[in-house]
Amino acid sequence: MATEKLVVCASHSPGMERDREQVQGLGFRAGLKEARRLVADFAPDCVVLVGGDHRRTFREIVPAFAVALSAGIMAEAGHPSARLKVPEGIARGLVEDLLAKNFDVSACRDVEFDHAFAQPLRILLGGLDVAPVIPVAVNCATPPLPSASRVLAFGRAIGEFLDRQEGRILVIGSGGLSHSPPSLEVETYDLSDEERARLIFEGAEAAKRKIRPEWDEALLRALADWGEEKLVELVDNATELAGVGANEVRTWLTAAAAGTHALETIAYEPVADWITGMGVTASTTRSRQ
Repeated sequence: MATEKLVVCASHSPGMERDREQVQGLGFRAGLKEARRLVADFAPDCVVLVGGDHRRTFREIVPAFAVALSAGIMAEAGHPSARLKVPEGIARGLVEDLLAKNFDVSACRDVEFDHAFAQPLRILLGGLDVAPVIPVAVNCATPPLPSASRVLAFGRAIGEFLDRQEGRILVIGSGGLSHSPPSLEVETYDLSDEERARLIFEGAEAAKRKIRPEWDEALLRALADWGEEKLVELVDNATELAGVGANEVRTWLTAAAAGTHALETIAYEPVADWITGMGVTASTTRSRQ
């Protein structure tokens, strides 16, 4: 059986779940439905989920790149904790392959991730246990961050490994676009959940004004054209141009480079109450090997 890859990248936001009546972000929500239809039609045998961390999984030790050999989802926003079905043999093979290519990637066991990993699985696949998932973490929150060019090289290396596997592989990039969460604007790495909540509450109104549609649209154009030089420029300057949360698009670069490269924008919408420029993109073609 040949390898077939589909890439989907989407913003995540706790605000989307707080909007229980689903009256906000209607354009973005429609885009997610289209992306979910693409995923359902693709029927993946395995998922490689590239996400960041909000300084909750990795605090004292923060790897630039990590692959989980076993993992779960932490209890959050009314959702219970859960285990992910990680195919340990493939995940370990990925780590070994990346190490052989001189990427100092960390192998993690029994780590718990937050909504950066949970939300795309629930929305795009319909649940956390629909398909085996290999979680790949890219440091997007705790400086110093990996450069955009290194992230692209990392993604290409993952893609080379996936090309030697069999079946349909969905690659998801989770995070972005422009936003600047108050809890990430401080470099304190050991915030308690209570202190994090206080910072978010007190800084919410200011954060609504920090969405940068011009940066988001420039990034989406560069992804569609697969202009690597422009992508590197935009991402390496994300903090200054689009807020600390915009650094999460490193996950999109990783996913795109691991898959088919160019990504078509399905939907984009700045949603002030979610403090984020919300976007969803997908492969223009499926990659076959």
